[in-house]
Amino acid sequence: MAIEITCFKAYDIRGELNKQLTETVAYRIGFAFAKELNAKTVVVGSDVRLTSTPLKLALSAGLVDAGARVFDIGSAGTEEIYFATKHLEVDGGIEVTASHNPINYNGMKLVKAGSVPISGDTGLNAIKATAEQLDDAAINERIAFYTNNCEINDDAFFNGKAHVSVDKLAESGQFEVISCMDAYVEHMLSYVNLDNFTPLKVVVNAGNGAAGPALDAIEKAMLDKGVPIEFIKVHHEADGTFPNGIPNPLLPENRDDTANAVKQSNADFGIAWDGDFDRCFLFDADGQFIEGYYIVGLLASAFIEKNTDSKIIYDPRVYWNTEDIVANAGGTPIKSKTGHAFIKERMRKEDAVYGGEMSAHHYFRDFAYCDSGMIPWLLVAELLCVKKQSLASMVKERIEAFPSSGEINSKLKDADEALARVTNKYKPEADVVDTTDGLGLEFGTWRFNLRKSNTEPVIRLNVESKGDIALMEEKTAELLALIRAE
Repeated sequence: MAIEITCFKAYDIRGELNKQLTETVAYRIGFAFAKELNAKTVVVGSDVRLTSTPLKLALSAGLVDAGARVFDIGSAGTEEIYFATKHLEVDGGIEVTASHNPINYNGMKLVKAGSVPISGDTGLNAIKATAEQLDDAAINERIAFYTNNCEINDDAFFNGKAHVSVDKLAESGQFEVISCMDAYVEHMLSYVNLDNFTPLKVVVNAGNGAAGPALDAIEKAMLDKGVPIEFIKVHHEADGTFPNGIPNPLLPENRDDTANAVKQSNADFGIAWDGDFDRCFLFDADGQFIEGYYIVGLLASAFIEKNTDSKIIYDPRVYWNTEDIVANAGGTPIKSKTGHAFIKERMRKEDAVYGGEMSAHHYFRDFAYCDSGMIPWLLVAELLCVKKQSLASMVKERIEAFPSSGEINSKLKDADEALARVTNKYKPEADVVDTTDGLGLEFGTWRFNLRKSNTEPVIRLNVESKGDIALMEEKTAELLALIRAE
């Protein structure tokens, strides 16, 4: 008898622990993944959450039972799975992570061979359907085998005690714990010329997540090569209880520790990561948070300087700054729908060298078109050294030229009705109507984008102007009043 699995989303898997996502569900997903992709080799990894290793081992049991050989790279960020999938030339990769979701959640990010993302339209729905059809009794029997027939206790699972045994998995001959760290670090450092580096002091905040070990390995390699860089480490040790809160620097309330450390240590700039470090967030030497939007333009410019005919992909929420930089530098700006699956697909189609979203996801052609939280700060560090400018000075002019509101969320009773109110008022007056993603309207000196959330009754607003902060703020307030007029 089929069951319903409710943790599958449009582009990944996320669910509440012991309700939507359990070890049994993880086993089902692993088995279905191998069957649907006909995967004979799969690499797996997990973030530092206490439940991530138990879920990963149950997932691995399903993969093994479906005929796959599993390579476990241990505690890792999502981008380490992207790297390992391509580097090892395996048939797929799965990272167990909930990124910045609450502590009682977890999830998975899945890719095919070559680190091609799997979404609902490209295999995720099929994996879900197969997972739901598996026989409960058979699954329980197999999990019992891998747990030495111990009874699965949900409380123990939540506290991070793995039921599936690594030793039992290894006995199958189809499971191996490996490391790709040396190759990963070498690849990360290939994006910069280490000879360009002059003395730098950098604050790094891993948020007690998965970024710490990767940063340590990069640091060692840089110091071994004589790079004059000093890291001031904040909340660096991996701790799945997250004593300093879930790492999500996109929230303003989560930025103070990084900002204060930058100011206190007189650092050149600061970096903070989310839990699985597929995003990085930057702070200037005064501890000021730099919106991801302006980092997109900065990195686009850096790539075009090296390849003047570069194609750059960007998302449609805010883009005037990016378009202006890319066009003036001789590159080709290309707009894509928001979301990693859409950005990566468009990058592959266009063979774009770089893609960026305002949400601090940065994508690189030479990184299998995947997003990385380590490559961006390396490129920025090199830029600071080469241009002999501060981060603040490199983005100040751009922020003044194209001030933006940042993304503002409004939780409503009826998001459709709010969207209709805004459309009816503003669309008739618009010079440009853009429906790449949500509603985008331009009015000469200002523009906005309004998008509905796919998962909750939330409207997301972004406003920008051409060199007029007061106008941007006025229109933002005007739009929010209309959106929230329920």
